[in-house]
Amino acid sequence: MQENLSKSGFSKSLSRGKKWKSKSMRIIPEEFLRSTCESFEHRVVLSVPWNNSWQLWLQQDKKGLSMIKEDWNEFVDDNLLGPDDTLVFTHQDTMYFQVRIFKKDGKEIISAPLRVEPETKPFSPKPHLETTPASTSASGRTTTRGRKNPANVQNPERYLLNPQNPYFAKTLTKTNHMLIVGPRVIREYGLEFGPHNSPIDFFLPDGNKMDGVTRCYRDLIGFVGWVDVCQQYNLKIGDTVVCEFELSGRVVKAVRVHFVNE
Repeated sequence: MQENLSKSGFSKSLSRGKKWKSKSMRIIPEEFLRSTCESFEHRVVLSVPWNNSWQLWLQQDKKGLSMIKEDWNEFVDDNLLGPDDTLVFTHQDTMYFQVRIFKKDGKEIISAPLRVEPETKPFSPKPHLETTPASTSASGRTTTRGRKNPANVQNPERYLLNPQNPYFAKTLTKTNHMLIVGPRVIREYGLEFGPHNSPIDFFLPDGNKMDGVTRCYRDLIGFVGWVDVCQQYNLKIGDTVVCEFELSGRVVKAVRVHFVNE
């Protein structure tokens, strides 16, 4: 397996005294980086056989290129990784990896752990509830503003300017690089987007408008400029927003942001 992975990926398992949340487990092997022509400067996306995926932002330091602690720890916790597990990372596309999880007996895990709900679901008229990065306080501690968690949002349609517009609700977590629109929302509404680096507008509840930029990553769309919205309006981890899309035809031209209050 190691020979087959030398160019297409790498594997990880625990050595004595190490834990899955040890920094060494977050590092992308240097030999793999040398063998690929792809650029891994900002982030990677890890997907598993049951169609869940995780976006992990990267950082460079003297020990090499590694996935940031909060993102990696979330991946570890969501997949209930144990001391005898082995992870096999296969490079599929720019910044994308398929991850296979094997137990001590060599059996591969092919379905989600009990407490992990697969991301891909049949269409339902229920509100779209997702998570997106947010900022932390100046002291480095995460705080909340008392806005409702998405699980408690009742009738998010009441926040919409136009009830016919596509929308989804997000609760904010961790760092706030981009506002991500997941593949499920895109598929269910049949959304289309401008090209990579095209402009997008954020419309805010107080009538202000802030500029954003569209980023296209295969099955994900992100809007740069979200960090400025979070900072300007003091959005914190645990806050909830309803994002309403303004369309031209089926193409998203703006995101109208609604704050969910108690």
